Amino acid sequence: MTDSDYEFLEDSKPKRRGWLKAIVWVLIALISGTVATVAGGYFYITGQLSASGIEVYSTDGSSFDLPTPADINGPINMLVIGSDTRVDQGSTSYGPVGSALADVIILVHISQDRKNAVAMSIPRDLMVSVPECPDPKGGEAFPAKEFTQINSTMTKAGPACTLLAVQELTGVAIPYLAMIDFKGVIAMSQAIGGVDVCVANTIDDSYTDLYLEAGDHTLIGDEALAFLRTRHGVGDGSDLSRISNQQVFLTSMIRKLKDEGALANPFKMFQLGTAALSNMTLSNSLTDLGVIYGLARQVNNVDLDKITFIQLPVYDLEGEYAGRVAASPERAQELFNLIKSDQPLVLAEANPGTGAVIAEDPATATATPSATQTPTPTTNPDGTEQPVDGTSTTDLPDWVKGTNAATTSCSN
Repeated sequence: MTDSDYEFLEDSKPKRRGWLKAIVWVLIALISGTVATVAGGYFYITGQLSASGIEVYSTDGSSFDLPTPADINGPINMLVIGSDTRVDQGSTSYGPVGSALADVIILVHISQDRKNAVAMSIPRDLMVSVPECPDPKGGEAFPAKEFTQINSTMTKAGPACTLLAVQELTGVAIPYLAMIDFKGVIAMSQAIGGVDVCVANTIDDSYTDLYLEAGDHTLIGDEALAFLRTRHGVGDGSDLSRISNQQVFLTSMIRKLKDEGALANPFKMFQLGTAALSNMTLSNSLTDLGVIYGLARQVNNVDLDKITFIQLPVYDLEGEYAGRVAASPERAQELFNLIKSDQPLVLAEANPGTGAVIAEDPATATATPSATQTPTPTTNPDGTEQPVDGTSTTDLPDWVKGTNAATTSCSN
């Protein structure tokens, strides 16, 4: 080998090592940035969780603390509230700042075997009795009320009082509470890339500034919020029609989250949490990231056709309470008993109510399987039949209004 050859090789080595070093440092920087981002997101979310936690109580006065693994593995009951507060919402188009009300109230129950879940919407115009509610500021407790509108229960005593009112109404212990405001709904819709809905008839609601022509739409941001809030633009303009319309959005959102595997993806959960947590209030029982992720995975285990959305059965009041509703005693109690005993709540077929219709396109509308269409049961030694999954699978009565997450419905 000549000296010139040797010199060439000597010169080339540092250059090659320089490129390798550059690549290594770029990779280190990328990895470090990713780790820092994830770590920063983790500490942000845990900080937000801690800041958003509030004390909530059962009707016997005891508080609900962080659940144990056994609690998460059992039946799950959660109350979801949409607040209509205008404070710090950044827009005057939502209406003047006033008392915060429970605009949306949904009781969610997930069965212990994770084969069924139900989301029962409770009208905000419902008149209920309310037990004594602790003052969230530490003052004297607010006295019990015999007959008051349920959406006003959080005006002074906060969402923990709404939770107590729902527990009093249903007889169901509800250890988990999640409340989201307008900005949170907007941020959540943006984080998941919008929600697809279909509209059977044009929605033109000046109250929420929502205009949607008949057809398919992807709702995101303010438009998603307006869609969830509209009542004058759908059905007969009642809160029950609004609930039917909300279920169009919610069932589509559940389908999207499950299709994308978001509920079982910790990174997607981080993204959703980062988007919404600063605009949420949670019970202390939900202020642990592991608990939230564990609960999300439990929902993800339920098949779409077994995620049922229903309305609390009610009747119209008259006289001084005209325009308000009360729970139908026998019908409501039948549903409450099913939830308390952890029995399946499954519709024979979708019956969405006045604010929605089942989509007519067979390519998008999935027929709701009847809960009675199960595999052939086995026979017990005493000659009685035992359902294959060991549980009762009786369809809900025809008077139950609702749908399921496998069925595409359209606003009407």
